[in-house]
Amino acid sequence: MKRKYLITLSLFTLIFFTSFSNWTVKKHDSVVVLELFTSQGCSSCPSADALLEKVGDEFKTKNVFTLSYHVDYWDYIGWKDPFSQKQFTDKQRAYARKFRDNQIYTPAVIVNGKEHFVGSNRAKMYAKIKAYKKELSTVGISLCAIENTAKKIKFNYTINGSISNTKARVVLAIQERTTKVKRGENARRTLKNSHIVVAEKYLTNVEASGNYTIDIPKIVTKNDKLSVYMILENTQKDILTAQKLDFL
Repeated sequence: MKRKYLITLSLFTLIFFTSFSNWTVKKHDSVVVLELFTSQGCSSCPSADALLEKVGDEFKTKNVFTLSYHVDYWDYIGWKDPFSQKQFTDKQRAYARKFRDNQIYTPAVIVNGKEHFVGSNRAKMYAKIKAYKKELSTVGISLCAIENTAKKIKFNYTINGSISNTKARVVLAIQERTTKVKRGENARRTLKNSHIVVAEKYLTNVEASGNYTIDIPKIVTKNDKLSVYMILENTQKDILTAQKLDFL
C-alpha cells in the first residue's frame, strides 16, 4: 500500500511540474528601440544624428531599431526643418511628463521608452544597448508586406504573447536623406539624417493578428527608401517589443 502511494505521488508530481512548465511564459529575443529627438536647426544635433546612423548600421541585424523624430521648436531660429512636426514635439513632452522633467532638449535619445540621455553621448549609447540587449521580451512581433504603392503601405502582423494592457503604433520612416541647410545654426552645412520618422499612428485596437495600412505623406519622394516599424508598448510607454519591414 505504501509503495502504491509513493508511485501515485511521484506521478502526480511529474504531471504537476510538466503542466507548470507549459505555463511558463515564452521568451523572445531582446529588442532595443532608440528614439532620437533632433532638429536640423540645432547645432548640437548633427553629431547625434551621425551616431544614430552608425549604431543603426552596426546593429541592423541585431534587433536594435533607430528612429529620428524631428521636433519643431527650433524652427523659429531661421531654418524650418522639413521633417519637423508638432506631433513629435508633443511626443517628447509626453515622455518628459513620464520622467517628471521640467524641460525638453535636443539631441535627446529615449531607450525603450524607459530613460533618456544626450543623444551624442557615444559611451552611454553603447552601454545602454549592451544592457538592454540582455533583457528578453515576453512578446514578439512578425510582419509581412502585402502592398506597397506610391500612396500607401499595407502589411499584416502577428503578435506572439500577451497583449493585455498594451498599445501598438506603426511608424513610417525614410531610411536616409541629405539636406542643404541655408539658414540657422547649421547654415551652409549639408546634413545627413537617417531613419527619419515621417508618420506615426496608434492602432485603435490591439489584436493578436491583423492587417494595417499607413498612408505615405507628400514629403516622401520616389527615390526614398522606406521602413515600417510596429512597436508594442505598455500603458506607461515602456516599449515591450518591435519589428520592422524595409522597402528598397
